[in-house]
Amino acid sequence: MPTFQRSYFHRIYATYGGIFVVISLLWGWIFDKIPPDTHDLIGSLVILIGVSIIYYWPREDDNK
Repeated sequence: MPTFQRSYFHRIYATYGGIFVVISLLWGWIFDKIPPDTHDLIGSLVILIGVSIIYYWPREDDNK
């Protein structure tokens, strides 16, 4: 399916992956009562920063 999507599908898919990781940690915290440790929080922050860069960084081909 990804081959039939628009050319920026990779950005959407990367964003989905990052959100999935964060939601997984929240799920474990809320439903399984396993709080994230410091490394989980730092990793989630790094992932969300990476997702923001991948999805929102302006590119030359965005204007085409």
